[in-house]
Amino acid sequence: MVAEYPSKPIANPAPLGLSGFALTTFVLSLVNTGIATNVPNIVVGLAFFYGGLVQLLAGMWEFKCGNVFGATAFSSYGGFWLSFAAILSPSFDIGSAYTDGKLNTALGFYLLGWTIFTLIMTLGTLRAARAMFALFFMLSITFLLLTIGHFGSITKVNNAAGWFGLITALIAWYNAAAAIITRESSYIVLPVGHVKENA
Repeated sequence: MVAEYPSKPIANPAPLGLSGFALTTFVLSLVNTGIATNVPNIVVGLAFFYGGLVQLLAGMWEFKCGNVFGATAFSSYGGFWLSFAAILSPSFDIGSAYTDGKLNTALGFYLLGWTIFTLIMTLGTLRAARAMFALFFMLSITFLLLTIGHFGSITKVNNAAGWFGLITALIAWYNAAAAIITRESSYIVLPVGHVKENA
């Protein structure tokens, strides 16, 4: 007979997932704005390990917590970063299979899919905290601009997407900080704008 042990609660994985998403988005968005460099390879390491692997792990832990939204979001965007890192990595031979124009079109379709997914996730935050809704709303705009910019090979639209991406990253960090900085650990609490339930 196998002894049964009571399951132990696990820590909230959301701040970890949000932090991985925020930093990776921040670095790529700096590249997209054009103010740092126009070569995105600096983000590959982050995309594989922090935005990709760590965020995917956070998604798996959200499944353990029973949070369907968090599990879907973190696992999916972890997959996004892993796939994006693969596109940028020569060893996967993805980018080299296209000419410049055709690569932009292919990336446009890739980003369009993520735009649609993010819009669906945004609908899932309409009754969530306003800070979380703001995150997905801004991310939707970022993906939409990136989609348009790649389909039309329009540098200025991609630059604009970079600025929206920076705002998205800051909001993600804010959400992470709000979950980390609690009354038990700090003298301040960050408001996230909880939506009041109708009586």
